[in-house]
Amino acid sequence: MKLDTKNKGFLAQPYYSGFEIAHDTYQALSCASDGNIYYVLSSESLTKAGQLYSLDPKTDKIEWLADLSEACGEIDSNTIPQGKSHVPFFEKDGKLYFGTHIGVYEMIDDMERLPVNPMEGVENYLGGHFLSWDMKNKVMEDLAVVPDGEGVLTMTMDTHRNQIYALTWPSGNFLHLDLNTSELKDFGPISEKGEAGVVGEDYRVLCRSILVDPENGNVYYTTSDGNIFCYNSNDGEGPAKLEDVHMRRDFFGDYDPKVPGNMGYNWRRIFWHAEENVAYGIHGNSNYLFKFDPKNAKIELIERLSSLPSKRSGMYDQFSYGYLGFDLGPDKETLFYLTGGPLSDRPSNDETKKIAKGAAKELENLHLVTYHLPTGTYTDHGAAFYEDGSIPTYVNAIAIDKDANVFTMARMQKPWGEIQDLVKINYPKK
Repeated sequence: MKLDTKNKGFLAQPYYSGFEIAHDTYQALSCASDGNIYYVLSSESLTKAGQLYSLDPKTDKIEWLADLSEACGEIDSNTIPQGKSHVPFFEKDGKLYFGTHIGVYEMIDDMERLPVNPMEGVENYLGGHFLSWDMKNKVMEDLAVVPDGEGVLTMTMDTHRNQIYALTWPSGNFLHLDLNTSELKDFGPISEKGEAGVVGEDYRVLCRSILVDPENGNVYYTTSDGNIFCYNSNDGEGPAKLEDVHMRRDFFGDYDPKVPGNMGYNWRRIFWHAEENVAYGIHGNSNYLFKFDPKNAKIELIERLSSLPSKRSGMYDQFSYGYLGFDLGPDKETLFYLTGGPLSDRPSNDETKKIAKGAAKELENLHLVTYHLPTGTYTDHGAAFYEDGSIPTYVNAIAIDKDANVFTMARMQKPWGEIQDLVKINYPKK
């Protein structure tokens, strides 16, 4: 679709990394201390794995770094490859830590499921891996394998204590990997049968962002019914539900946790703000910014960070789960959020637009919204367009370099079809 961008919006600069079948990437994009942007391009192929790349923003040079299946020792395996990564990179002592995920699904009862039947002679997925990439020596290390053939849906890392925490897909098992001892603990599913469950019964959409408090090492995640769980690795017990605080807020909406197609009362993305010693999060469907203070068992709603067209229309984003492109800028004061803006101010009455997964229900623009915490200043910088007038879509990652340049991953058209690749958001700066 082409749009007239005259006198509105700003330029989205697409890159081409050379991976001609690149598919949607969620969260696997970060700016590291060496100044480079690291990212994974995903694959839906039964024979080709996802690929790790880096971009030097100073030179605009892209470098291919690794094949994910080869990194996991599966390059010669006749199994479903390591198709993608679904997590940001976490840096410690010159290494980037992340996890791998499956990129091929089997449709069972109209739902994307972990394949149970071999496809075209390719054996089933062996399970995701936890990996580290040495930025200086350009060496990958395989740290651990996810049990039961599941993928790494989301993870976080306590870089002070060398601990990794993750949720798996589709069952939602909570994992703890101690990098000091290489011990991997599996505490089982966090919410019924997760996204492997039966819709209307034991299906529960899973949290996509885990929080770690660097001061005490406590780990937090949500469930779709709005409960917040805490895991303390020192008490010898598994995760426990917090009794004095939860995510069930009228402003977030009204959800049946047994029904797919939304994130329920899960937070969509959350991170720790060290300067304030609290966490800032976004609720994906409503776009509400909130502050989570675990020490005082308090959640405070701050502002709806939807685009101005969304605010005027009163509509949710058209991406059914809401967007993951939410992070703190280099000034430690400004929040950056990549969100949607409807092309029409009239709500759709088409009930067929309801979908049972994270996907776009309708086309919408990509907006960059910022929020300055000390002054409470909200700014919608407008919609982003490629030079030909087309729209970046399926945007669920963000990386902000030291100069506040914004990078993301988005779909774009190539002569052979649509792919997803790295994009730089060139928005006007004061």
